[in-house]
Amino acid sequence: MPPIETIGTTIGAAIGAPPDWDAMDISVPPPALRLPGISMAGFSQRVPGTPAPMNISMVAHPSVTLLIDLSDEDDIVYDSQGRTGRGSAVIGLLPGELRTSGRVGTCLQIRLQPALATAVFGASADLSGTVVSLADTWGHSADGFEGRLRAAGSWHERFAIATEVIGRRLDTSPRVDPEVAHIWRRTLARRGRVRVEGLADEVGWSRGRLCARFRSQLGITPKRAARLVRFDHAAHLLAAGRPAADVATACGYVDQPHLHRDVREFTGLTPTVVARAPWLAIDDVAWPDTWPATT
Repeated sequence: MPPIETIGTTIGAAIGAPPDWDAMDISVPPPALRLPGISMAGFSQRVPGTPAPMNISMVAHPSVTLLIDLSDEDDIVYDSQGRTGRGSAVIGLLPGELRTSGRVGTCLQIRLQPALATAVFGASADLSGTVVSLADTWGHSADGFEGRLRAAGSWHERFAIATEVIGRRLDTSPRVDPEVAHIWRRTLARRGRVRVEGLADEVGWSRGRLCARFRSQLGITPKRAARLVRFDHAAHLLAAGRPAADVATACGYVDQPHLHRDVREFTGLTPTVVARAPWLAIDDVAWPDTWPATT
């Protein structure tokens, strides 16, 4: 059986009260259980039966997130723009000020590039600005999926189950237009420093057609997507300890106030506070192959 990479990690100051990462293991799947454009990480307490208290703000990033609560009784609570829920959830792009709280024993987090999330969650799923329970998205099949994950005896089994279920949905569901998928990949590769006109020329579409198709299929405009990807790169540089002025220059912002405005719009926070976000502090551990190096 291929080994599961399990890593303990420590973080510094964080927004609100983060989980006790010193008491938690982070597991990632081996290469054989990784699907292109999809990444997974498992979080579990080193001492079973002692779930960690959590109260943090999650920072927006350019992926759709499936958060599967494998604790005993739907212990994760989420609050997004005044709407609350608990248990497993699908977190779309740009969910606004999203806070998660409760007690974390075991959970699986899956990040999907939006072009793939449409196939996994259905063409009618709203991938932008929402947090929806997994049960509302997948119906009765959500219970079976969670049940299999809970019954699994190891993270290797859980990752195998998740890869099987998501892979089957990808194989049997319609995908977004190839042109839309290409534009998303280009936006990621250029870290958001793209022009819509240039992207339209690459796929032979008019700007109007590109914007309409992109928004109808991914729930976000190409320009907004580019800003989100650029913000994500900036947030990781801030978390790595780079001064805000240097980050603004490296990411193509006009100046530091421009960076400040984007950070405030996406998170409601200042660059200084975002730099301490607990999810950013462990991204290089939980998602080692997801984003380009923050240099």
